[in-house]
Amino acid sequence: MDLELIIPAYNEQQRLPATVRSTIDYLADRPWSSAVVVVDNNSVDRTRETLQRFHDSPVHLYAIGCSDQGKGAAVRRGIATSAARFIGFADADNATPIDTLESVMELLTQGYDAVIASRHVAGARFEAEQSALRRGGGWVFRRLAHLALPDIADTQCGFKFFSGPLVRDVVADCHVDGFAFDVEILAQLVRAGHDVVEVPVAWSDVPGSTFSARHDGLRSMADLVRISLAR
Repeated sequence: MDLELIIPAYNEQQRLPATVRSTIDYLADRPWSSAVVVVDNNSVDRTRETLQRFHDSPVHLYAIGCSDQGKGAAVRRGIATSAARFIGFADADNATPIDTLESVMELLTQGYDAVIASRHVAGARFEAEQSALRRGGGWVFRRLAHLALPDIADTQCGFKFFSGPLVRDVVADCHVDGFAFDVEILAQLVRAGHDVVEVPVAWSDVPGSTFSARHDGLRSMADLVRISLAR
């Protein structure tokens, strides 16, 4: 398999079907062999049932579970159970257009270890802006993330792809289950001397995020401090 695309999902019965449909439609026309893996992170709605409509998908679609709560735990579960040459994840809200994968795969096949979408590099744009509160929280998060990753403009865009063998090895030593998990993965890669390339994206804020500033904000910031202190 050339590519496995992981979609972590927690109570995503409303947003997930459209994202899976657009992803399958896109991948079906690409020259790569690929599969979509939805990791159900203990959803209590009908997230898993919404995938039944794709039983005749032209692209392999798998649903697996993750008993440990948290987006980081779900993504690591998907990576650990994969076997593809390239592995990555995209958010269930489809905020990053799936056709961004064209430039991502081109760079991966050229030999880059990690290619991530970015909302804060030249050529990127916001099709639909976040609220002022979310933008403020994002600014604080970026400042803390830069302690660990000063050369990466956007660590939090939910569209990241990697060399499969490399990232499977890296996540074995990762432990952050919450929303700072991808900073931990990127920090491990950078500290080991691997390249991380950012590609510009036309990003849209989509209502329905499961991130809670009250419940997840302080935990994420504490995780960022721990990541920046780890060497």
